[in-house]
Amino acid sequence: MRKKLEHWQVVTLLLMAYDFLAVVMGYFVALWIRFDCQFSEIEPSYFRTYSTTILFYAVFCIVVFYALRLYKSIWRFASYAELLRMVLATVVTGAAYVALVTVTMQRMPVSYYIFGILIQFVLTLGIRFSYRFILLMRGRKNETVVEKRVMIIGAGEAGQMILRDIKNAKELNKKVYCFIDDNKNKWGRYIDNVPVFGGRDRIMEAVEKFSIEKIYVAIPSAKPEDKREILRICNETSCELMNLPGIYQLCTGEVLVSKMKPIQIEDLLGREPIKTDMTEVFEQISGKIVLVTGVGSIGSEIARQVAAHRPKQLILLDIYENNAYDIQQELRKKYPELKLDVVIGSIRDSRKIFQVFEEFRPEIVYHTAAHKHVPLMEDSPCEAVKNNAMGIYKTAYAAMAHDCKKFVLISTDKAVNPTNIMGASKRLCEMIIQAFDAKIREGKANEIPQLFTHGILNEVVTSEEITKALKTTTTEFVAVRFGNVLGSNGSVVPFFKKQIEAGGPVTVTHPDIIRYFMTIPEAVSLVLLAGTYAKGGEIFVLDMGEPVKIDTLARNLIRLSGYTPDVDIKIEYSGLRKGEKLFEEKLMAEEGLKKTKNNLIHIGCPIPFDIEEFLKELDELLEAAYKNKEDMKERVAAIVTTYHMA
Repeated sequence: MRKKLEHWQVVTLLLMAYDFLAVVMGYFVALWIRFDCQFSEIEPSYFRTYSTTILFYAVFCIVVFYALRLYKSIWRFASYAELLRMVLATVVTGAAYVALVTVTMQRMPVSYYIFGILIQFVLTLGIRFSYRFILLMRGRKNETVVEKRVMIIGAGEAGQMILRDIKNAKELNKKVYCFIDDNKNKWGRYIDNVPVFGGRDRIMEAVEKFSIEKIYVAIPSAKPEDKREILRICNETSCELMNLPGIYQLCTGEVLVSKMKPIQIEDLLGREPIKTDMTEVFEQISGKIVLVTGVGSIGSEIARQVAAHRPKQLILLDIYENNAYDIQQELRKKYPELKLDVVIGSIRDSRKIFQVFEEFRPEIVYHTAAHKHVPLMEDSPCEAVKNNAMGIYKTAYAAMAHDCKKFVLISTDKAVNPTNIMGASKRLCEMIIQAFDAKIREGKANEIPQLFTHGILNEVVTSEEITKALKTTTTEFVAVRFGNVLGSNGSVVPFFKKQIEAGGPVTVTHPDIIRYFMTIPEAVSLVLLAGTYAKGGEIFVLDMGEPVKIDTLARNLIRLSGYTPDVDIKIEYSGLRKGEKLFEEKLMAEEGLKKTKNNLIHIGCPIPFDIEEFLKELDELLEAAYKNKEDMKERVAAIVTTYHMA
């Protein structure tokens, strides 16, 4: 069966035929020019020499071209390398032709050789680069129809590299129309024919003047406050925003359009990201047995960070198997050598909790398991108390009884002067660990009431081993209090994104409601650091900067999604929900603050309360919670004096 030629092979044969004709015609034209473009004036001996040698020479040229791979290049990508090879081929063949004719035939006019070589070079080179030229022109024609009009923020090295990358990659269908830079010396000047229009105050003007559709922010070395201000201005436009993540890309030469990332809502927070030295934290984790209760957004990130720093063993406990399964598979794939155990169970199950501590003997516990949804807990206050307050009571008691070294509670700013049962239950959690810490310091942990709803009293808790452990326990209890976490389960951001994807409206409870925000990595860094700084009984508080208006947050999210607030996506105000307040506080006024080694992390001094009375009240509260008493909020308010029921 006859094999069909590939397309490139057909092109090669046609190019060879063209080169053959180009050489023959080129030298004929050279001879014709030599005799003043009069064919009749050409001397017969010269024409005879041309006729005798030219066919052999043309074949020789094809052989040389083939040897120099001029028939194997992809000419749509022809570049400087192909040009050099074409020059070399022309010089070699021309020199060989001069020598051949002079030695075997006669000396031809010098102008014949000069014009012949030049015409041969132009004809053979021209056909090759004309293909790329045609594609280039076609691309430009298409570009005028579909190209995106781009503005680059930053006329420094990073901005110039982005411009170069856009120009070199025509398939991106983008064109840069202007630069913005705060350096006045650059204003009114040009970078590769692109004007530096002005400073940040002219961003809106430039967007309108040049009909900008996309903005690349290429200022990796800018101060965080300057970058945030520029991003906020850009976010007021309807343009798509892309950001160069940091100075790392500039140092490594990876300043490419492909390395640009969409602007995230975190980029618009009113403060610098928390940067912490985690060396001490991970030295403490390394070689330890670590338990994480609750593996939602915060718990799973804690698990990732811990797993990355060689713990002796990592145990994950959660009642929800889907979360547990997802993080289990992720960690097993990423850290195949990690000794990982995943336990399905509830922190409200006394027997299960004791079993976990008895089997694994964790040295560090990060307690993130809790009910956190404010409106749902308002409708189910007994569940908030059972899960949050009693859940930590049982877990913390088991930690003491099994000689756990550190116990870190994840708290919330909603525990400060709470107006909802969820916040009040988290304040109960803080008071529980403060009470436990005080008892440990007095050497009376064994006197802490055993508030269990399962029959383990005679089976386990009164054993000699447990009794001895409670008398000598040195567990350090600490709470970490922070605000809303961007992207976490229950966060307003994913909720807004779903509403935007559905076409709106975006529902904000009140135009003036404000909240403190932090990112998941920041929250986890704080939690891990708390374990390092812990001396016992502290409530760590993060300085989260200025609070963010939820209305502003919603509008920024709409813009980042490519829509215009109140035009493409409506914003509706639904009114404050039951138990919700306009602002959250980070700290009760009575607590005061102490500094830590990190300027952005503070310690709240515990508010004194009658620990003995508190522990007795908890016993009664537990009984009422499991009987689902309707006056649960009133009972909690009697214990948490800062709780103001809605």
